[in-house]
Amino acid sequence: MATIAGWQKIDEACIVPALEQAGEKLDCAAGEVVLDFSSVRRVDQGVLQAMEELASVAAEKGVRVVLCGVNVHIYRVLKLMKLTSRFSFLS
Repeated sequence: MATIAGWQKIDEACIVPALEQAGEKLDCAAGEVVLDFSSVRRVDQGVLQAMEELASVAAEKGVRVVLCGVNVHIYRVLKLMKLTSRFSFLS
């Protein structure tokens, strides 16, 4: 059975609303949703909270969240906050 991934580009100027919008689309996602972080250079506490909420909702719905284009600095922050295990990563 083929799965269709939802794809969403995350704009650095409005990360939290984009993550909230991705969370609302999880019902329509068949298997996984891909978030393109290639234009995001840094994250703050609000973004981390939104990412944690998104990961929780996705886990409840059985949807895998894939982060694409995450730079090394953001990955380190996610690792320190113990969030990397809740996402999959593409380079």
